[in-house]
Amino acid sequence: MDKEKSFLYKFASGIDIWLVISLFALVTLGCFAVYSASYNYGISSKYISVQLIAFGLGLILMLLLANFNYQYYKQFDKQIYILSILILVSVLIFGTVVNGAKRWINFGFASFQPVEIAKIMYILVIASFLDKNWKGARRPSTLIVTFIILIGHFVLIMMQPAFSSTLSYFLVTLVLLYAAGAEPFYLLCIAIFGGLSVGIPLSIEFLKLQPFVLESGSVIGFFLNSLQTSTMGILYIAIAAIGLIFFVWWFLWKLRIRISVIYPVLLGCAILFGSLASMSVEKSLKDYQRKRMVVFLYPETDPRGAGYNVIQSKIAVGSGKFLGKGFLKGTQTQLGFLPEQHTDFIFSVIGEEGGWVFSQLAILLYFIFIWRAFIIARDARDRYGSYVAIGIAAMFTFYAVINISMVMGMMPVAGVPLLLISYGGSSMLSSICAVGILISINARKHTYY
Repeated sequence: MDKEKSFLYKFASGIDIWLVISLFALVTLGCFAVYSASYNYGISSKYISVQLIAFGLGLILMLLLANFNYQYYKQFDKQIYILSILILVSVLIFGTVVNGAKRWINFGFASFQPVEIAKIMYILVIASFLDKNWKGARRPSTLIVTFIILIGHFVLIMMQPAFSSTLSYFLVTLVLLYAAGAEPFYLLCIAIFGGLSVGIPLSIEFLKLQPFVLESGSVIGFFLNSLQTSTMGILYIAIAAIGLIFFVWWFLWKLRIRISVIYPVLLGCAILFGSLASMSVEKSLKDYQRKRMVVFLYPETDPRGAGYNVIQSKIAVGSGKFLGKGFLKGTQTQLGFLPEQHTDFIFSVIGEEGGWVFSQLAILLYFIFIWRAFIIARDARDRYGSYVAIGIAAMFTFYAVINISMVMGMMPVAGVPLLLISYGGSSMLSSICAVGILISINARKHTYY
């Protein structure tokens, strides 16, 4: 017997078995759900074929990425970021317009959504930057550069537009900044930027459904009316808020309460750029997108319009009870009451036909998958590997929590798929590639090659 174990043996022993088991289980559960969701439309074979082909290609890429030393990504982070920008620009130039948006590149025999792979590349880049600057994680310059890296992807994705795809960027950025030891105030600035860019358009749409607020004659009604009637009103209010912040800072300074000027500057920038971004989001969102993201609070106010999705989804999940109605026997699913049931509302199909048991199984599998990703982050040989694993875990956590919450009516319908389960070759491919990177990190926790 050889005294030294072969690399193949070392690599195989480095694979996290629970991560791989949960991966295969989630994909299997997803294939059954997608088949059932498309059964009565006569396209089950097509959808399953796409899923399996994407899964097969994903496995090949997963093995290649698992055998590739992840530490090289750090050395070529600038090139990876430039490539990700070019990928996002390419869809704006060569993309196919579907429902008024350029999100797909059609190759004739297949279509691909570039933003799916760009998300993984973003994690590799932002993790590299934070690793190289971990000693200065509490410096304002770290937040500024992080914001520049983030805004590069955000702007290009919103030009498609693909609003739901940008949501995960904020969570991943916040989690990685926290992991790097960034000052909590920086996290607050990122959160304010994201909250304003998304919250202002939703507030405007909410006002359209609640006109009595505008007619109340109150000061709040006046400001809210400004938001609804003029996009410049948003900017005026933002400038007023920034002015108030600097006034408070000046007042505290006069009281000899010394607070660095960098704090009001960063907070002001977050408010200003968040307000400007909200204008872009407001223009890019379709009417149905805005409405369905708001009516989750009161879906009954528009039961045949924007609230229809949430109402039918809750009926489907609730009717499944404990054991479900059985495979291919869900009435909401098979009669076509569920919208986008093979993608965004795939969890509703699982809840109706598999009941509480299979719904909890899906949640348990996600928990195991994400838990093992965080374990890989904890045991990673270097800081960079840890950051990348944390970023991937945060991304999967975001998609799982948002999707399951939205089909249960606990969060707005944001068009977020359930990774590894929802139909979609692009998301399947990128998700399995992410697993390959996780395996690469775990396999090299005791070696550099």
